[in-house]
Amino acid sequence: MHPTAMNNANLFFDVYSKNFDSAGKVKVVEIGSQDVNGSLRQVCPTVFEYIGVDFQKAVGVDIVLDDPYRLPFESQSVDMVISSSCFEHSEMFWLVFLEILRVLKPKGLFYLNAPSAGSFHRYPVDCWRFYPDSGKALVTWARRSGLNAELLESFIQKGGGWQDFVAVFIKDAAHASLYRDRIVDSKKDFENGQVLGGGTLLNLNDVSQNDKKLSVINQIINEQIIIN
Repeated sequence: MHPTAMNNANLFFDVYSKNFDSAGKVKVVEIGSQDVNGSLRQVCPTVFEYIGVDFQKAVGVDIVLDDPYRLPFESQSVDMVISSSCFEHSEMFWLVFLEILRVLKPKGLFYLNAPSAGSFHRYPVDCWRFYPDSGKALVTWARRSGLNAELLESFIQKGGGWQDFVAVFIKDAAHASLYRDRIVDSKKDFENGQVLGGGTLLNLNDVSQNDKKLSVINQIINEQIIIN
């Protein structure tokens, strides 16, 4: 778990968990909970019931999935589903998304963190990277499948090798007004952010962070050639 991933998950809980009654039993399910240099279990509020699921037995895993596209929970029984650095390893993540929406309560939230860049890394496969409009595409897929999901916010993490795509979804758009605060309200180090009801991208940047780095490197190389 790289530092920006842990920090963004912590921000998610800071912003959104206050909308849940901690006196009740708030159920949080993490998909891809294997502890690799840390786990989101560390930032989940201790008053919540946390359940970690993954595709193999490992530290941090409470339930091993028999089928990666089927969660062992009843429909509308989970308050929050969280997943970080996992969707890029799912061959058909769009099926996982629908399954997440199935188990969420109507006002339930799904927090997604997946890289938009970074090196090839197999756990056990590495299939995808997520760009700024990925969240909107998943909402389109959900609605085509008969569900009323909505994207509350999304952004690309600025800096870091993975340049995480971070998104927060609600299962039923009818309850979106329950959540008025957003991570991007106070976060500064992001680009190409989107919020529900917003008409433009926040901190728009149409040049990838990797291209910026290459441009700087090429400029330095060219200056050295001229000097020599």
